[in-house]
Amino acid sequence: MTDRATIDALHAAACAGGAMSYRDPATGYSVFTALAHERRGTCCGCGCRHCPFGHTNVPEGTPTSNPRDPFVANGPVPAGEVDVLFWSGGKDSFLALRALRREDARPVVLMTTFEDATEIVAHQQVRLADIERQVTALGVPCVLVPLFAGPSYEARIQLGLLAVQRRARIVRIAFGDLHLEHIRQWREDRLAPLADGLGAALHYPIWQVPYDALADDLRAAGVACRVSAVDVDRVGGAVAIGDLYGPELRARLPADVDAFGENGEFHTYVEVAAP
Repeated sequence: MTDRATIDALHAAACAGGAMSYRDPATGYSVFTALAHERRGTCCGCGCRHCPFGHTNVPEGTPTSNPRDPFVANGPVPAGEVDVLFWSGGKDSFLALRALRREDARPVVLMTTFEDATEIVAHQQVRLADIERQVTALGVPCVLVPLFAGPSYEARIQLGLLAVQRRARIVRIAFGDLHLEHIRQWREDRLAPLADGLGAALHYPIWQVPYDALADDLRAAGVACRVSAVDVDRVGGAVAIGDLYGPELRARLPADVDAFGENGEFHTYVEVAAP
């Protein structure tokens, strides 16, 4: 059996070359690429290896040996030039989206990674269904990238970016990082090569913006932002899941806890009302 990392590499190369199929080295079978499946327009329900529709029409409980490839929710991806924003559903990525919309440079496509088996966004502890409702309310497409054992994080991200690049040209890949130098350096080391391969640049629209300004912008957005995960060892009983994030919560945080939870002390989910 061909390992998934090899499959992903073969598929990425085939899609980059515009191929409708590639040859599986273990079986010799011809395998359809996402490009071929996209021509059909919908999921066929068979659990295909490179279904670009998230296996939406596969009957619940039907076994399939094929983990999902990245797929687009609330699509389509607009044609032309776009920016891709890494999206967790929390306040930092939401504020980054607001900053990009103020720039008004080009349409924004979101990208969210999640654990394929549980459909949970790691760290945020947010369900995939909540992300899908959120992006629908925001009116933006989101590439959903399933993660599972085997392929590297970077390899899965590359496939997610290629899912966008098949429809549009990515100009910038953006992140909601605020001030953690080691996180930004990790992105530069690990993701900049992927961006370079697409002719894109990394972008940090809210990097080192003062917290007071970020808090004012979050309040101006008029959304409810609630705590979705807490590191109890760091925060103690000052914050609980479901708490509304705002001035009152920040005021009761211990002195050594970052006001935006940047060290992983807590995470949030932004509740966006449908228009």
